[in-house]
Amino acid sequence: MLTFYKTIDNRTVQIDEAQSGCWINAVHPTEQEIAYLTDTIGVLPEFVKASLDEEESSHIDSDEGQTLVIVDYPSAEEDDNANENTLLYTTLPLGVIIMKGYVITISLYENLNIEDMANGRVRGIRTDQKTRFLLLLLLRISQRFLIYLRQIDRISSRTERTLHQSMKNKELIQMLGIEKSLVYFSTSLKTDEVTLNKIMRGKFIKLYEEDQELLEDVLIEIHQAIEMCNIYSNILSGTMDAFASVISNNLNIVMKILTVITIVMAIPNIIFSFYGMNVKGLPVPVWWFPTLVAVIACVIATIIFKHKDMFH
Repeated sequence: MLTFYKTIDNRTVQIDEAQSGCWINAVHPTEQEIAYLTDTIGVLPEFVKASLDEEESSHIDSDEGQTLVIVDYPSAEEDDNANENTLLYTTLPLGVIIMKGYVITISLYENLNIEDMANGRVRGIRTDQKTRFLLLLLLRISQRFLIYLRQIDRISSRTERTLHQSMKNKELIQMLGIEKSLVYFSTSLKTDEVTLNKIMRGKFIKLYEEDQELLEDVLIEIHQAIEMCNIYSNILSGTMDAFASVISNNLNIVMKILTVITIVMAIPNIIFSFYGMNVKGLPVPVWWFPTLVAVIACVIATIIFKHKDMFH
């Protein structure tokens, strides 16, 4: 799907066709739309292909007067395999192509960052100021990382409280999913940081004086997101290790109690086995005597195990 936007009277509005100084947004474009971008607009085919590669990592490239910036943005979607509504966090690539007359964004999926830009939720957008447009988009992406990291922290805290009450596989699997999401975020944030540092050097994209402060704000947000991601990862890793120890300890307690019960229950069986043999000379060969001995032996064994705190 192709949509076209242009800033008119300080407002970004949707237009019907591409014009000089406009923003072209391509979301999962068809073959005909890709042909339009390459043949009519003049976008390099390899730039389009790289932007639509789901495994493409963040980087910056320039060729024939066009600059491609691929950044990873965070994505949250519902887990269809979960019994309850839980979110899966991952990262996806977004390609931004800066060329003469146009700024073009290409992605495989719709994302909230582009929607915010298109719906006027980001202040200061001008489609004819391509460098500033790119920096505002990067700032929005970095802020989205921070929002999702706070959500992950809340989910982690809620799951941890649930685990304190009941050790279930569902909560443990959810914690593992959160840990995996943090790994995705950490990797993508570090590659985005490298790309931003290349932009800051001004070799690929011309930076204007008024854009320097905005770029510094983006770097600050990225650094903050990286620090938060590292902190949450360390906390979650320690929590998972602690719960693994708790689960192992609980298993040992259960096995200890079952062993004690087995020993106590085995005492009557031993006594009755003696009196069940077809031999002579057993003391008091009447039914109540072995029963009484078995009961007394069980009580004594129970008292000894209770004194040694074997039932906890």
